[in-house]
Amino acid sequence: MASFTEKEQEQIRQAIEAAEKNTSGEIRICAEKHCQGEPIERALTYFTKIGMDKTALKNGVLIYIATEDHKFAIIGDSGINNVVPDNFWDTTKDAMLEKFREDQLADGIITGITMAGEKLSEYFPCLDGDKNELSDEISFID
Repeated sequence: MASFTEKEQEQIRQAIEAAEKNTSGEIRICAEKHCQGEPIERALTYFTKIGMDKTALKNGVLIYIATEDHKFAIIGDSGINNVVPDNFWDTTKDAMLEKFREDQLADGIITGITMAGEKLSEYFPCLDGDKNELSDEISFID
């Protein structure tokens, strides 16, 4: 997996924006080159570090990726985790992994964003006066 081009970054930002139009949920991407430890633990660390735990309805979703180590994790806050099927995050990871194996990093992330967005809109539809609580830009750690 390589780093993102400017075009890919824009495509990812647009995918987040499109997914969030139909939900009160928030989706973020957190990327770094190397994963220090297990990807799920890194995702949990950055979940709070970048404010994902501060959403009003606890419906934030974070996709964490270590581009050079080829590791990733996807996690949701308690609000979304309480309503999605038990295997939802694994199914999402599998769909993303198919794209990653084809060396389509950005497309894999967009697949994850789209799937998360669909579930968020199902369980957390857009509310009147809803505002974008968090940035749609990729959060680069290193």
